[in-house]
Amino acid sequence: MGKMILAVYYSQTGQLKQIVDNFTQPLVEAGHSVEFLEVKMAHPFPFPWPTDQFFDTVPDSVEVVPAALEAWETKHSHYDLVILGWQPWNLSPSIPFNSIMQDEKFKSIIKNTSVITISGCRNMWINAQEKNKRLIKAAESKLVGNIALMDMHSNHISYFTILHWMGTGRKDRKWGIFPKPGVSDEVIQNVSVFGKVVNKYLQTGEWEELQPELIKKGAVRVKYSLMFIEHKAGKIFQKWVNLIRKFPKKRKLLLAIYKYYITIALLIVSPIILLVDFIFFRPFLQKRIKKQINYYSGVEIK
Repeated sequence: MGKMILAVYYSQTGQLKQIVDNFTQPLVEAGHSVEFLEVKMAHPFPFPWPTDQFFDTVPDSVEVVPAALEAWETKHSHYDLVILGWQPWNLSPSIPFNSIMQDEKFKSIIKNTSVITISGCRNMWINAQEKNKRLIKAAESKLVGNIALMDMHSNHISYFTILHWMGTGRKDRKWGIFPKPGVSDEVIQNVSVFGKVVNKYLQTGEWEELQPELIKKGAVRVKYSLMFIEHKAGKIFQKWVNLIRKFPKKRKLLLAIYKYYITIALLIVSPIILLVDFIFFRPFLQKRIKKQINYYSGVEIK
């Protein structure tokens, strides 16, 4: 007997819609009913997206502050499975995603329901997923699976390519030299593999082994260097937000300074810190690192 599935997503560029469509295709083919709910904002975020306007989202995304949504409806008040398509902004859930997750009507729909998160991002998603876990817990639903799709190029290269995509609206090669930004077309096409895995567990409703199997299929890859940077950067982001909140009249100036600060920290400071860690700390913390990677790969919440 087919199950009722709700697939929720916000897709500013169209990438996440492609991911969700390909992910749910095997579920549709298996005879399940998949309903799509696109999150729309009362005041939409632009695309292409000027960098100054993007950085203006830092305080509210970091502190998970919701914004007004456009009116929405679903066909049913309860589903057998809810798929949550999301993307990180500033190491936090995007404002559209945190807004739907804190909407009381939506929370009533996903209450006591199994949910799967699926994201498309540049490369850092761990801090944001931890905030997602808390949002899911607050909605009294259960996270049973997570898929995190990334731009697989280096941190430095993807920083420039994402700015090109965001600023021009074109997912092409900057200057004809850089690789294409975002999640690769091949990965987006192959995401149906994870949908087939989910279908197997959906039939029984026994979800305990879903995430381990998704991990084996490559649905989640936790890279130590990025995890290390995220731990440091998350604390720094919050300090900047605290400063901006303390001096609201200087918001524009502080965000302008922050933009250059974060660029220097990412491109120059972080490689130095990683080298120091590699020489003096990482060799002695292997058990701790393995434990952290296992935790972030899974769906448990601390």
